[in-house]
This record gives sequence, C-alpha cells and structure tokens, in this order.
Amino acid sequence: MSDLITHECGIAMIRLLKPLEYYQLKYGTWMYGLNKLYLLMEKQRNRGQDGAGVVSLKLNRKPGNQYIFRKRSNTSSSINDVFQHIYTHYGKVRQRHPGVIDDPSYASENLPFAGSIYLGHLRYETFGQNSIDYVHPVMRENNWKSRNLVLAGNFNLTNVDELFSSLIDLGQHPKEYTDTVTVLEKMGYYLDEENQSLYRKYKKEGVPTSKISDLIEKNLDLVRILKDSSRRWDGGYVIAGILGHGDVFVNRDPWGIRPAFYYADDEIVVSTSERPVIQTVMNVRSGEVKELKPGHALVVTREGTVSEELVREPLARSSCSFERIYFSRGSDENIYKERKKLGELLTPEIISAIDEDFDNTVFSYVPNTAESAFLGMVKGVEDYMIKRKTREIIKGGRNLTEQEIERIISRRPRVESIAVKDVKLRTFITREKGRNDLVGHVYDITYGTVVPGVDNLVIIDDSIVRGTTLRQSVLKILGRLEPKKIIVVSSSPQIRYPDCYGIDMAKLSDFVAFRAAIELLRETGRGSIINEVYQKSKKQQNLPKDQIVNYVKDIYSPFSDQQISNKISQLLKPSDMKIEVEIIFQSVENLHLACPNDPGDWYFTGNYPTPGGNKVVNTSFINFIESRDTRSY
Repeated sequence: MSDLITHECGIAMIRLLKPLEYYQLKYGTWMYGLNKLYLLMEKQRNRGQDGAGVVSLKLNRKPGNQYIFRKRSNTSSSINDVFQHIYTHYGKVRQRHPGVIDDPSYASENLPFAGSIYLGHLRYETFGQNSIDYVHPVMRENNWKSRNLVLAGNFNLTNVDELFSSLIDLGQHPKEYTDTVTVLEKMGYYLDEENQSLYRKYKKEGVPTSKISDLIEKNLDLVRILKDSSRRWDGGYVIAGILGHGDVFVNRDPWGIRPAFYYADDEIVVSTSERPVIQTVMNVRSGEVKELKPGHALVVTREGTVSEELVREPLARSSCSFERIYFSRGSDENIYKERKKLGELLTPEIISAIDEDFDNTVFSYVPNTAESAFLGMVKGVEDYMIKRKTREIIKGGRNLTEQEIERIISRRPRVESIAVKDVKLRTFITREKGRNDLVGHVYDITYGTVVPGVDNLVIIDDSIVRGTTLRQSVLKILGRLEPKKIIVVSSSPQIRYPDCYGIDMAKLSDFVAFRAAIELLRETGRGSIINEVYQKSKKQQNLPKDQIVNYVKDIYSPFSDQQISNKISQLLKPSDMKIEVEIIFQSVENLHLACPNDPGDWYFTGNYPTPGGNKVVNTSFINFIESRDTRSY
C-alpha cells in the first residue's frame, strides 16, 4: 500500500505449562518463554510501530512479593526498548552474582519477568494519543489477586459512547473516554461482581476469611465474566487478558472481524494475531495452529487446563478481507495464494488497457508488499500469452520457419524492478502532519528500464486509499522514465467507506474514491443528491444505531465502477504530467473469488457487519458536509 494507514494492533500470549526448571533442562534456559515472546512480537512488527508492551505474571507467589511485572515503550524502536530493558537487568545480575542467573529457582523467586505467563502487544494508534498511557497491556490493580486484570487487544468499538454511559450509570467515574479504558472498566466491574458474589457465598457457608481467596481463584467463572462484559460490544476485537491469580484468555468477536490463532501442547500455549508467526517461532505445521472461532475465547486456567469456550453466539462471518490483501504477513500459505490470485484476476483489464501490446509493456509493482499480487498478475499475463502464441503457431502451421517459431515462443512479459522505496524516510512520515512534504521522496526509480515514448508501464499496488503518495510521489517518479502510458493496478477494490473495527480509516474525505464520486455528482448536475444524503443522515443522527441506514451508498449509485475509476485517474494524475494515466481497480466479485473465507468487505461495499458501522459512516458523512475534521467514532 503506497498510502500509509495505521491499523491492526498485534497480540502475543504465552502460557508455560511446566515449571521453569523443565525449560532449563530441555532447552538450556529458563528464559524459553520470554525468548519466544520476543520472537512472536518481532515477527508481528508489521502490526504496530507506535508502541509495544509486555506483562509477565508469576504463579503461586507468597503475599508481600510482586507477581505482576510490566514494561512498555512508545519509542521508535519500542520492541527492542522493552526487551533491552529486561535483558540488561539480567546482565547486571549476572555480573554481580555469576551463576545465579542460570538458576531457574533463583530466577523464579528474584527476577522480574521470570514468570509462567506472558502477554505482549504491538500498537498502532487508532484511538487516543501516541502516549505511553495508551500503550497496552493496560492494568486494573487490586490487593486481591483475583481482582487484578491485565488487558491487551486488537480492537475498535463503535459504541464507546453507549458503553461509557453504562459505566456512569453503574456509578463509576472513568478516567478516559477511550475504548480501551471502557473495556478495562467494564470487565473490571464484572470481575469485581464475580469476586464479591463468591465471597458472600463462602462467607455464608462459614469458610474462614483467610481461605476464601483460594476458593474464589479456583471457582471464579471467567467465561461468565466475558459474556457479561461483551454483551453490548459493537465492533471488531480480539482481547487477551490475564487475571492476577493466573487465569488467561483470548476473546474474539462473534463476527470474526479481527484475527486470532493459537497453538497448544503439553508444554506451552501460544496465541497471536497471525498464523505463520506461530508456525515459524514454534516450528510447527499450519494444521497444528488453530484459528480461534468467532464468538469464542481461548481459556487457560490457573491449573493449566486449556479450552475454547463459547462467549457470544457466532454471527455471519465477516473476517477482514484487508488482512488478506495487505495487513497480514504474506508468508501465510493461504494468504500468499490469495494475493497471487488477486493479481491474476486483474489480467483481462490489464490486457485491454495495453491493447495487447506485450512487446512494448513493462510490468512492475510498488510497494514491496504488492509482490505476491505482482507474481499473480505476471502469471495471468503469461497464461494469456501462451494461448495467443499457441494460436499463432497453429495458424501459421507448416509455413512457419524455425526462426519464426522461436520468435513467437520466446515472447514473455517484460518484468523490471522500477520503484524502490527509500526505507530511511519511512519513520518520518508516520504522523499525519508533515506527510505531504515528504512523500515526494519516498521512492526512487530504476532508470533505463523503459523505452521513452514507446513502452507502457504497468505498476500494481495493494490498494489505493487517499492517493496522496501516488499523486505526489509515485506517478511523478514514474513519469521520469517517460513511458507512453502508465497503468496503475490496485489489487483491492475502490475503498469507499470508513473502517471502524481496527483500521484507521475513519474519514470519508480521505478516500479518493469518495472525492471522485462527489466530483462526478457535481459535474453531471446531480449535486442535489449530496444534500439529500446529508438531510437523511442528519435526521437519523440521534437514532439507536440499529435503526441507522447507510445512505452514503446513494453517493456512488449513479455511477459505474469504471466511471469512478476514470475520475480517480483524473484526480491523481499530476497537473503537469502529459503522459496518459489509467487506474484499474479490482472488482468486489473477484475479491470474494480470491478470498472466499474472509468476506468482510464493508470498506468497499458499505455493508457493515454490525449496526455501529452504519452509525460511523453516517457520522462521517455529516462531518464531511459540516467540515468537521474529526473522527467518526
């Protein structure tokens, strides 16, 4: 994706099922779990670069001893910062007391982060500020172990206002108006209720007060707490958590919007946001890594019992197709195949755009994440060329000379490395302010790859959101090669609607497809539709979210996909560029053909899986008309 958008936080949870001595004997270090956590987080770096945090919990600690440890960072190298802090401390201990650092009993008793439970998080800023206070894991502390709550998640909720009000109705005074604080306090309330209920029960039965805590920890109903807490959550979420006495969970939304996977054996339980991360770090096969079912929670009790529990009845599966197109690591077997298929399915439109002039067309991609789709596109072109060459040979028959046959069969797509990203500039454009001043220098060009004025240049991208980088950088740089025509191909459909389930795409005005549709309405004398949609949206602004209709669809309905694509081409072509530019988008139908198991497509179609989605798009359109530069949820 040439445009930068923030998105999709990542989680990593580890529960060691054996004592630290076991890992020391088998793997040569009691740091086995901590080392695995580092690898799991490092290999999910793509999911969050605004902050990272780690929590470790020790089991069976005596009163008076710390048992929960946390380290967070919001620096530009947050993962390294967190683990360097931990390992540097161990290095100092090794210098002062040689030998003890390798003693698992000593470590368990004396060293921070030498625990049985680990929870790591990688953050992209989608709600709140880029402050250390917003970096997960977050904690709700208490003197009762079973009332301590640690949370880390990949989520956005659309109805924070409702949930916030419900906390106030309970008599609480939340310290922040964010979904993270709201979720933490909501779960904390029901955790307190469960603890209090069990305390009264055992007190009534005459159990001595000093014995009650242990009974609560053994009999606390974590699944009921998750059910009660999440009953009104509207959004996409995977939330991982630790209770102070040692229960662990990973809870997934009932629509399956956000991804979650896990692996368990008799030594360890691991859960992450992506499957191949577990495969690589744990050296296991794909089939051994399970997808956490929508509406379910992976639960590991203090005693080490592992189960997958129903929390909310699964609804129509709406797993995020953007995970397949762009966000998740392409090393996943299925994702790799799907991305190749996305590129291959665009072949007919590409062939039409170049008028079948393969001899004078160069194929490439930008950025690096589009490589898989590029391979699929090239395969599609190759397959077409094979058929065409076969027809030529059959038609020529015996009249073809050896040289003519050789000329025919030697034709193949001309593939070149054209645009190279300047990685050194990457970190300087991660904030909205100042991005426009720098995007013109994000990419460099490979000269001598295109015949000026003769060759077409086909470039495939994962998706086009704002089009800022494409207009201000990529097209200008490609123009230096002076091709006859530039064809930019998006392996995803036109992004038309806000996301509200984890990706930071909340403003309609950010989408070049939306701007194109608005321009077309005005140019074709249909500007009244804009006001009609505004009036309809305004009238339903204060309705319950389940009564709100997505009238923004009416902005697009007068036009075909091709008309909007043509307008996008006009909007993104630099004003001083004389080279012809055409932009081709994937169709929604082909998206589902390539990614059949992940049908979530609301950013393309406006078909939101939850009522809160319609509320968000409604608010976003009102904000656009009223010139409010603010989030819609």
